[in-house]
Amino acid sequence: MKTAPKWLFAPGDGALPPALAGREPEQAVLSQCLDDLADGQSPPHNVVLMGPRGNGKTVLLGWFEEACRKASVQVARVMPSRVRTEGALGNALLPASPLMRWLPRKWSVGGVGKAEWETTSAVVDDWGQRLIRRCRRTPVAVLVDEAHTLDLHVGQILLNVSQEVRPKAPFLLVLAGTPGLLAHLGKMNASFWDRLGEGLLGIGLLSDAAAREALVEPLGAQDVCIDADALDSVIEQSQRYAYFVQLWGQALWRQRLATGATRLTAGHVAAALPKIEMRTTEYYQRRYRELEAGELLPAATAVAPLFRGGMDATATDGEINAALAASGTEAARLAAREELNRLGYIWCPPGQLPPVVWSPGIPSLTQFVSQQAASA
Repeated sequence: MKTAPKWLFAPGDGALPPALAGREPEQAVLSQCLDDLADGQSPPHNVVLMGPRGNGKTVLLGWFEEACRKASVQVARVMPSRVRTEGALGNALLPASPLMRWLPRKWSVGGVGKAEWETTSAVVDDWGQRLIRRCRRTPVAVLVDEAHTLDLHVGQILLNVSQEVRPKAPFLLVLAGTPGLLAHLGKMNASFWDRLGEGLLGIGLLSDAAAREALVEPLGAQDVCIDADALDSVIEQSQRYAYFVQLWGQALWRQRLATGATRLTAGHVAAALPKIEMRTTEYYQRRYRELEAGELLPAATAVAPLFRGGMDATATDGEINAALAASGTEAARLAAREELNRLGYIWCPPGQLPPVVWSPGIPSLTQFVSQQAASA
């Protein structure tokens, strides 16, 4: 008899879910980049994964990192919170060998001492040539999560190094961040990111089919099915938001373990609902306080009614601007819109044909904001 695992779904920690559903287009772009690296050449573009929090950007980075390792492509992970200086960036891009980390500072390997390595790694002008030599030995992919928090000076150095290395050796830079990432890159004078083409990937709500697959496939692999009406209810309440889908998967799996049921029904969904509502309300409250701290509640409340149509509701530039008209001057209105975009409360997915429209990061969050405003 198959032993049921205690943990099947993993909401919120960036771990690879049991079924990475709905991200096939993004995986295809990253896979093609990996094929280029494995063939000893740089892909034709770097990659930006952009979208509101909780939609699986970190998961995609983790999937790609594992794929790189299997293809013998070296991976350098750059964490903005740990890379605040030129030297820290140099150590991330050009790490000393494991043996060198154990050497006294005055010892040397191949004529290069530990102290000399640490000193020269902070010499920015030398990084490009050294990274080219490294990439020619083994292709390198640099992955940066939370890239919208990257220090501007450090980020500009990283982008300049990427431009220098990519034409001469197999190298790829992948940045993942919130919808404010492009504006952040713009502050680094990184105009070439405007020419990413298919390398700019928007990561938003799952499709209806993908949200269902993310639940049904892992449960089915454990010989558990879910009734159609129960699944419909879960998809509606999850808003097809990847984090909430995983929360529901976790809750349903706990119902399976508690009851021993191999068929999940509307009754199991109802039993799981109170804890889900508590978790999602806590999440909404954190996001609400974030808006409050940024003095964005009036703007967030103003645009919220535009998305009452549900998960697929959108709003045009004109509608957003009209809703924000009370924000004051045109500069104030545009600033409010940009801040809501930066936080992923609303965002403008890339790759659209005109007319370009805005979408809610989480439709139910806009409803929560409206309810809070009505009760204030």
